[in-house]
Amino acid sequence: MSSRAWQNPYVNVFKHMRIDEWKKASREGDVTSYTDKTLKCPVYRIRGSVPASNYILLPKSGSQSLGLTGRYVYFLFRPSPGNHFTVHLDVASQEGQVIRVSFSNLMKEFKATPTSLQFPFICAAAHGSVYDSTAKTAKHGLVGCAPASVRWTCMVMDLRSVLSVYLNKQYSHLKSVKLCSNMTIKNIMTSDLLLDPSVSYSEFRHSGVSLGEGWAAMPREMSFPVPAGSSWHQLYHHVRFPSDGGKMPFDSIQKGHGTPAIKCVADVTQREESRSVCVSKPVQDRVSLIQQITTPKPCPRWPSKLLTPSLPELTSAPVRDRGGQGSPGERSEGEQECEKDKEVCVCVHHDGHVSSHTSDSHDQLNVVCMTVSRPVSLSSVRSAREIQKLHPDPILKLNRIIGFGGATTKCVVWSRDGEEVVYPCHAIVVSMKISSGQQRFFIGHTDKVSALALNGSGSVLASVQTGSNSLLRLWSFRKRHCLAMINTHTHTLNTLSFSYSGGVLCGVGKDNHHKTMVIVWNTEHVTKGGVVSVLAKAHTDADVQSMKIAYFDDTRMVSCGSGNVRLWRVRGGSLRSCPVNLGQYHNLDFTDLDFEDGLSPDEEADSRTLFVSSQSGHILEINYVAVTISNVRRLLPAQISHAHRREKQTFTTGPGIAVNSISVCSAFCATGSEDGFLRLWPLDFSSVFLEAEHEGPVNVVSVSTDGLSVLAATRTGNLGYLDVRSHGYNTLMRSHTEPVLGFSIDGIRRRVTTASRDGTVRVWDMETLQQLYDFVSDDVPCCVGFHPSQPVFACGSDSGTLRVFDINTSSLLAQHRQHTGSVTGLVFSPDGERLYSACSHGYLVLYDSSHPEYQISQVLGNVVARGTERGPDAMAISSDGDRLAFVGPSEFTVTVMAARSLEELLRVDVSILDLESPSLDSAVSVTFSPSSLGHLLITTSANKILWIDTATGRLLREVSEAHKGVCCSLVVSEDGRYLLTATQNTVKVWDYSLTQYINSQVFIGHSEPIRQVSFTPDQMGVVSVGDALFFWDFLAHPLETGACSLSAPAVRVSPPKPGCDETVLTGLRLSNGTPRQAVPLPSSPPRLGVSPTLRAEGVPPSVLSSPSPAPGLSTVLKVTERSGCGDSSSLLANQASGEERVEDPKPVRPDCYKHFTPRYNISTPDQSVVAPPPGQGGLNLKAVIGYNGNGRGNLVWNPDTGLFVYSCGCVIVVENLHTGSQRHWLKHTEEISTLTATHDAQTVASAAKGGATSQSLICIWDVHDGSCRKSLHHHKGAVQSLAFSRDDRYFLSVGDYEDLSVALWRVGSFDLLVSVTVPVPLHDVMFCPSRDATLACVGTSAIFFCKIHTQGNHTQLQVQQMGVAKELEGVELTALCYDIDSLLYTSTNQGCVCVWDCTTKRCFMTWEADEGEIGVMLCRSNRLLTGGNSKRLRLWSLAKFHPQNKDTANSTHRNGQVLLEQELLLDGTIVSAVFDDVMAMGIVGTTAGTLWYINWADSTSIRLISGHKSKVNSLVCSPDERHFVTCGQDGSVRVWALPSNELLVQFQVLNQSCECVCWSGPGGESVCVAGGYSDGTVRIFSLNTAEMHLKLHPHPRAVGAIQYSVHGEVLLSGGQDGVIVISSPVTGAAAHIINDHKGAAITGIQCVSKQYKEFGLEGNELWLAVSADRRVSVWASDWTKDKCELLDWLTFPAPAPPEDADTLPPSLAVFSPCERGVVVYTGYAVDKQITFYCLRKKQVLRTVSLTSWALCLSVCADQPVVTVGSNQRVLTLIHWATGRREDFCCHGDSVQRCSFSLSGHQLFTSAHSEVFIWDTRRI
Repeated sequence: MSSRAWQNPYVNVFKHMRIDEWKKASREGDVTSYTDKTLKCPVYRIRGSVPASNYILLPKSGSQSLGLTGRYVYFLFRPSPGNHFTVHLDVASQEGQVIRVSFSNLMKEFKATPTSLQFPFICAAAHGSVYDSTAKTAKHGLVGCAPASVRWTCMVMDLRSVLSVYLNKQYSHLKSVKLCSNMTIKNIMTSDLLLDPSVSYSEFRHSGVSLGEGWAAMPREMSFPVPAGSSWHQLYHHVRFPSDGGKMPFDSIQKGHGTPAIKCVADVTQREESRSVCVSKPVQDRVSLIQQITTPKPCPRWPSKLLTPSLPELTSAPVRDRGGQGSPGERSEGEQECEKDKEVCVCVHHDGHVSSHTSDSHDQLNVVCMTVSRPVSLSSVRSAREIQKLHPDPILKLNRIIGFGGATTKCVVWSRDGEEVVYPCHAIVVSMKISSGQQRFFIGHTDKVSALALNGSGSVLASVQTGSNSLLRLWSFRKRHCLAMINTHTHTLNTLSFSYSGGVLCGVGKDNHHKTMVIVWNTEHVTKGGVVSVLAKAHTDADVQSMKIAYFDDTRMVSCGSGNVRLWRVRGGSLRSCPVNLGQYHNLDFTDLDFEDGLSPDEEADSRTLFVSSQSGHILEINYVAVTISNVRRLLPAQISHAHRREKQTFTTGPGIAVNSISVCSAFCATGSEDGFLRLWPLDFSSVFLEAEHEGPVNVVSVSTDGLSVLAATRTGNLGYLDVRSHGYNTLMRSHTEPVLGFSIDGIRRRVTTASRDGTVRVWDMETLQQLYDFVSDDVPCCVGFHPSQPVFACGSDSGTLRVFDINTSSLLAQHRQHTGSVTGLVFSPDGERLYSACSHGYLVLYDSSHPEYQISQVLGNVVARGTERGPDAMAISSDGDRLAFVGPSEFTVTVMAARSLEELLRVDVSILDLESPSLDSAVSVTFSPSSLGHLLITTSANKILWIDTATGRLLREVSEAHKGVCCSLVVSEDGRYLLTATQNTVKVWDYSLTQYINSQVFIGHSEPIRQVSFTPDQMGVVSVGDALFFWDFLAHPLETGACSLSAPAVRVSPPKPGCDETVLTGLRLSNGTPRQAVPLPSSPPRLGVSPTLRAEGVPPSVLSSPSPAPGLSTVLKVTERSGCGDSSSLLANQASGEERVEDPKPVRPDCYKHFTPRYNISTPDQSVVAPPPGQGGLNLKAVIGYNGNGRGNLVWNPDTGLFVYSCGCVIVVENLHTGSQRHWLKHTEEISTLTATHDAQTVASAAKGGATSQSLICIWDVHDGSCRKSLHHHKGAVQSLAFSRDDRYFLSVGDYEDLSVALWRVGSFDLLVSVTVPVPLHDVMFCPSRDATLACVGTSAIFFCKIHTQGNHTQLQVQQMGVAKELEGVELTALCYDIDSLLYTSTNQGCVCVWDCTTKRCFMTWEADEGEIGVMLCRSNRLLTGGNSKRLRLWSLAKFHPQNKDTANSTHRNGQVLLEQELLLDGTIVSAVFDDVMAMGIVGTTAGTLWYINWADSTSIRLISGHKSKVNSLVCSPDERHFVTCGQDGSVRVWALPSNELLVQFQVLNQSCECVCWSGPGGESVCVAGGYSDGTVRIFSLNTAEMHLKLHPHPRAVGAIQYSVHGEVLLSGGQDGVIVISSPVTGAAAHIINDHKGAAITGIQCVSKQYKEFGLEGNELWLAVSADRRVSVWASDWTKDKCELLDWLTFPAPAPPEDADTLPPSLAVFSPCERGVVVYTGYAVDKQITFYCLRKKQVLRTVSLTSWALCLSVCADQPVVTVGSNQRVLTLIHWATGRREDFCCHGDSVQRCSFSLSGHQLFTSAHSEVFIWDTRRI
């Protein structure tokens, strides 16, 4: 069943399961078979009023699986008229989870949980029937019983899409299908093909019908018959779910209006005109997932809802009759119906107008009107929304848990290797590494875990949960995915036992009648995808406390309990048992048992001994074969005599040791007892040789496989192990025994304090999870709060007592009993000067926390809501400490007070917000947003979240049904971007602004209601408490500098127009940044006054440098060329001769990211270097990794020719997208700012800033041969933009803010025609595509319309500057693009788009298109693309614009419409974009160094080029030369594939820099990469699992060097403090610490192999370490014998260092791979040189001189060649045998890293973020 080959092309499920025989399938209730007259074949009818009692189940048993992997599942069925039906599908994901997907016409709304999806099915009626006509206007469609005329339906469900869209899971296979009454079913089929039921296979082959792409014909046995002369669509229905194309699914399944594209050669379909439709809001909300009926019908296309904030000048207006017949007060019938039912009505009129409005809905839409040129479709509404969701996904990742137990503390097991301990923590199974404390989680249970078991090989883990539906899960222990889920049909399983082989699993529990039941499963094939079957089960009256499978026989078990010990055996499918004759011990309570260890399964049975423990202290040794007791011992506690000697009591005197658990190994026996002792005994139990006392009774003990550690768990929630060799005890976990009621975090000391119902307050270390302090109280603590700066916390209890503790001294600072009821709220002010507490009797108390005794300052009565049902978040204080909010004085109100004086400022009544609710709504919890936002958030008992303005008390926003239960806790992130809420067992993260389509993500894990949730003070984590303490990693992307701020963006409001309601504008101001209440329309700014154009000849030069004119004025800049040809220098001299130039003040960079700023670079290129001719040097540049995200428009792509060019540093990369091969154009020496190409794609222009004194360089490249045809020098600063005219006659270059010049060049000769100096910095330029010699530029608060006039050899550039509207004064116009209809679109740094009429040069419309700056704009036909620093790429649909003439400029009439079609969120600010002529696909570049391929049709984005954004700190090629790894300052470790150079995996650590990286040694089980970080940690990542394998913290400061030993036994790391640590890469333990270099940073470590006694020292490995003080130590080691000896110590002399020690070159040393025993060194010395030192001769062999200090060093293994990089951006290749050297100047910064591959055939270099790969040649 696991193979996929036999399932192609399809699987007939009924035939495969032989449903007629009912052997593999089961039926229940009224299930009959008959021959249908319509289909003329046998069908199955399922009838009955109870679906759960009338069904067909495939397969027969729930433990079996269909194993069908087809993506599509087809149902051929007919719902029974007048009845309901239900279908359940159990679908398995690749993560091992089983999800139940159900659809039914009984369901009325879509519901989703992590384990289930429920879709309403809306039955379709026959065409033309009464039901069909009424369904179009019915308020609820046909939700409910199937109509009488319901037809046979072919429904296809895309299981892959369903799991991906709704649960973000990957589909694996279909496990089972359950068909419930009432329905008639013909068949079920699965396939990977998309089949058209209306086309039979014979018709497909013979009738000339062709199917659309991706479609195939329906097989004969699955098709519906169609009589001659009839159409399939007239007889049957076809439902596809989800729909295809850009139509995204909604919430329900029903017939739709589309069809698979059936194409006939001679058939041309005419487009039908638009017609009126009316869709009610319930249908729009529920009847989602609108599927397409295959009847050919017009496919209307509806405009997408705009997802950006609305413009404030828009107002709501009623829709009036278009014919002008009605009065202003009249409304159409459809509108009245819409208002009455509070629905959204959408009407498409015959004249092409669309109107829509809503009333009192959650997301209100104002009335808008627009003109459409074609039919519109409702299905496209979701396409723009669907791509908007909260990122990243997931945004939380469970990191650690403090907790143990839940349902039991008796289940703890060792892993096979003894490195991990597995234990339950409520509903989660945790595996913890005992060496590092790292936790892994097995998540999937929905209730507390009651039992665990691990098989002998440690590969399969079994766990079972409590509850009425006791679910058993089998896990892959290493991969952590669920292999199988089994319904045990028991109430609770309390014991599980695996056989040693893992083939049998045994469980003991209670059935529904509370009788003990034993079940045995066959788990032999579970790891291979096989089913888990029940071997045998039996009921017993005997009590069973423990049961284990014999290690020597999978069919034999042993159990013990109260008064019995029984032996069990499985034979012939039955489970039988026999009791052991206990004789006089038959009344003992037996607790646990274990077999004697150390015996092989091959030994005789009589040598196997069974040990059984009891509550009385008796230990019985039972002969397994004879089933008799062979020996009895009683364990008695030692007593202290008068002589202070330990004496043992006799067998019959005194109470015995109550033993709860026993574990036996070959050397000793471990017992855990009720008195809290873990004791180790010899096997004869003569005396105790080791014991450990615990705080509570020891429930379980377990000896590790090697017998060196003993695990112990107590009833009080403690877990630890005893090291037998060292006699040391290590505590792994402590936990509360009752739910946690509240917590508080000390961000300074990284501690968290918790209050629990178990009566304790505990303080934990957040890094180690260790308990630091435990405060025990007689009353129950309810809430706690840490002081903001001091190691002090306050605790309130249920008795009303408030206590303040000093942690350092463990003392009580203050105690107050002012409250008479339970303390319900406790909070410190942010400055720590005040403490507030509230109690259940309504009192609020203010304390002076600056006073040592926390004196009471003020007491208010009856101000806080009474009761204890609200959690600790029922009171909150603002981040600035000015306001205090709490629920009170009643549960229906929230009061806001001045925090210092407790004067009431505001009172909000939440009960009056919903007047239609039958019950009053009450407040539950409150929190403040960051002070800059000024919001108060309230959660209510009706599951709402309310946003209140703290100044006015106005309701700003409301979210209904935020949770399924009451939200008890909420908090806002410090940056105001995220909201965190908790309810019941789930944590929910929200987009605070609610601007996404999917605004939240839900996370599970808790098994009990969550009491409190909060962000950590560093905002990098989340803590939630309830049954345990959960620590989550918060993975949200940090704010990019300048991208956004805490405060909401200001709304620019135009002056109110006549008739405009001021309240509308006020509401818009308040709701800015929230979901739009109306689809915005483009606005008409105030008319711009335009003065006559100045056309006088000889404009004085003063005009050229005049300040920007006032808004509304225009200026003409006109320059006449003084000579027909000539170089630029003469032209500039002539222009400057008219007036003496005045030095301007230092220019200021414009406030927009669009303006190019070169990356800060202190290195300077060596101008004297001469590189070898191409192809003749020892190095050949093969590949460049990365894209310069700091450039602007530095991307060229021509979809017709395939030309793909981009820049990386100072290199231009020409890449073949099909093969991945690269060509490199090398001419520039500085960072390239921008690129452009001619329209025929034969010429490319590039620009880069010159050096400190030189002008910028513009290179003109020939695409064919890659040669530089021309070098242009004109601009003093950087070049901001380049552009070719549409006819490729002119070339334009624009300088940056330091230059302010625009230069026009003649293409061909590239002579300078004219140069103009503009008064403001320009950001973008573009030639008009429809008008010759016309162009436009945009800059600071200005737009320039330019015209080129040519007369003979004279060229004039007429420049007309236009001001902008007052609303846009001071903004930067950042980008522009032309439309074909003489329209020009410009964007601003505040996110607005302006539309200009090029004829009148007037802006007639604006709209807000982005939340941040827009830097990229493209226009193709009726589509506009925008992108900016919000990282959002948006595609807009543009209707036909008709600019208003001069006479109607002040009119408010708008006859155009802008609609947001799609949106994508990328990984950085968008700096470049190129698309094809229809805007269907393109390539986009971001500041993250990524080039994305965008396909709007599929809404997909694919990484084409990916590189580092920050500096690369290290790069190393793998030993097998199939990969190489890089690490950077951004904390990323990236692994790349060779030779494709594609990024395989990236490991990211936030807020840390990865300083060094290395590969694991060859021959290991898995390939690993180790990285050293700036915080002193070392992380090991596995490439096999793409996960972090181990985290070490060997150094207190940054790690400077890291290296695996040759054979991978140890990991060597050197820190900035000079300490070298040798660690185990398996356990993380430090084996050696070497302090010889202490005080000087370690700059390099290298390991090589050697002969065992080579150099006079034993060991098979040689390694060296070099430090910044020019010292090199060489060591010989044998790590298997724990040997490491110093071989040599080298110190290289140097003069006194300069004062600026940071400028010193690094000390570098490596072993020479060409000469054994030779160390190659370079560093700061008297001379710049490389030294070769021989370890055998103890002397210097040779030196090689250098021209500059070396920053990096690498030696080739293939030839005597060494390469070094310098600060002059030079990579030097030196052949030390011949003295030949070659210099390469391709990098744009200092060459910081170089590294040869192991074979020496490739060289890897890096400079800042650039990574180059070179091929080496023989010199």
